[in-house]
Amino acid sequence: MSNGQWYPPEWPDRIRALDSGELTAVPPRRAATVMLLRDDKPGPEAAGPSVHMLRRRTSMAFAGGAYAYPGGGVDPRDDDHLVGWAGPSLETWAGRLGVDTAAEAQAVVCAAVRETYEEAGVLLAGPSGDTVVSDTTGADWEADREALVARDLSFAGFLDRRGLVLRSDLLGAWARWITPAFEPRRYDTWFFVAVLPKGQRTRNVSTEADRTVWIRPGDAADGYDKGELLMMPPTVATLRALRPYGTAAEALEAAASQSLAPVLAEARMEGDELVLSWPGHDEFTKHVPTAGGPAAPSTDDGTDGNSA
Repeated sequence: MSNGQWYPPEWPDRIRALDSGELTAVPPRRAATVMLLRDDKPGPEAAGPSVHMLRRRTSMAFAGGAYAYPGGGVDPRDDDHLVGWAGPSLETWAGRLGVDTAAEAQAVVCAAVRETYEEAGVLLAGPSGDTVVSDTTGADWEADREALVARDLSFAGFLDRRGLVLRSDLLGAWARWITPAFEPRRYDTWFFVAVLPKGQRTRNVSTEADRTVWIRPGDAADGYDKGELLMMPPTVATLRALRPYGTAAEALEAAASQSLAPVLAEARMEGDELVLSWPGHDEFTKHVPTAGGPAAPSTDDGTDGNSA
């Protein structure tokens, strides 16, 4: 292949099945993923921020070996329990995210902060609206993190137990991608950007990753172009969008001007080919020959919310 773009082998059959009416699209589940940034070399010699990425285990059925950001599905328990909150109001977040209620906005932002803690050990919360937790490496913190991963504890309950305030001001909404209609598990995924809080460090604590890296967005995109790094289209697109910014703070500030119009893949027939495309992202257009056996839609593919 000419780059590191990954397509599930069952996609052609599923696209044909959806086109013929044999397959019914499932509604997407809300999800969030976070592009965590840091400045490796601050000052006039800075070469731009680095982004924290996970490599999915090669044994995983979906996108094994692909690089992604920490992310996952929204926990419905975070909709109906108000949490300690700092930053823009929930109503402001609802307008920015394009959701109907403040409760929905809280749940999406909670998912972003929770997944960053679950998969990278970084917590965007503190005892007050202008602080962040300085160290989350103790045994008691790890027990809570594992309880969150197991869904034995909601993130709202975790914040209450710890007396913490969620720092929504440390996040910026960057993009929104929706899993194609022919996928068996679909996600409506908001991509956020955040700056690594001072004093905190990332850890490889994700059960789905066999490697984590800090890499400049441009270098990661170049690795994809050379076929050295495997990625899904939303990951590549967001890396390219981060490339112009000289510091993590600049990228966070720029989040307010990014479009959150949902990007949804489209499949159409052109002669004897199925054409898969993402509106506004022509580089990912895929031409799939229609020759082959009957459609055989798969069932659960093991994808999670950061695959969009």
